Amino acid sequence: MRKYLVILLSFLILFPSCGSMFVYFSFKINQDKIARTICVQRKLVFNSCNGRCELQKSIKKYADNEKEMQDTLKEKSELVYIDNGPTAELLLISFTEPKNAAFTELKEKPVSVCSATFRPPSCFI
Repeated sequence: MRKYLVILLSFLILFPSCGSMFVYFSFKINQDKIARTICVQRKLVFNSCNGRCELQKSIKKYADNEKEMQDTLKEKSELVYIDNGPTAELLLISFTEPKNAAFTELKEKPVSVCSATFRPPSCFI
């Protein structure tokens, strides 16, 4: 599954750069139909165009569309936000250790346990 996803994403990344090739291949597939129906010189007996005029129109239309999209992206990318707001000055505060400790440190083993503070769960009794 991962392999197919990588192939699909690679194709989507490369697709915009292959747009003119897509126009050319679609023209080649439908060249006979284009030459008979759309071509400007279709009524001539010795038609040397064979629909190439329509291919040139399609490629020019694709190139203009691509240029328009690039101009739109360029306008969007030129928009820059600059923040000239006030800057806060940070002061370093040194940490001082308290002189009186809030807890006592045991250096020996405890002798007994107070049963008032330790109550095991009632399901184990």
